Amino acid sequence: MLMAACGQSSAEPIGEVDTVFKLIGPDHKIVVDAYDDPKVAGITCYVSRAKTGGIKGAIGLAEDKSEASIACRQVGPISFSGKLDRQEEMFNERISLIFKRLRVVRMVDAKRNALIYLTYSDRVIEGSPQNSITAVPLPPGTTVPLK
Repeated sequence: MLMAACGQSSAEPIGEVDTVFKLIGPDHKIVVDAYDDPKVAGITCYVSRAKTGGIKGAIGLAEDKSEASIACRQVGPISFSGKLDRQEEMFNERISLIFKRLRVVRMVDAKRNALIYLTYSDRVIEGSPQNSITAVPLPPGTTVPLK
């Protein structure tokens, strides 16, 4: 329900590379997924993150690392589906059984006419200060409709 309220978009797998061989279960890997901004057509964010393998990873009990990287780009004509908040969560994804989520937040820099995307992870009790940020400058003449 929270995902729907946040305009949750689903990940589109782009690729993955193995980082550690595991004799039983899948290998540890780095995965790259694409997320289209649900409120800004023409912008896609690419997020890379660690995915834990082994037996726990195979059955969904592993806790993935908090590190992630993000790169968002204009991939088509930009249009807005409505007014944007100055800051809002664009999407989130579970990275442990219950307590940990990877999040991407969109921020509007109206002065510089850019959209800023921040990725980080959090837990119910304690989050991680590790984060990654990217900016997408908007074409001249394009104005962000703010709430």
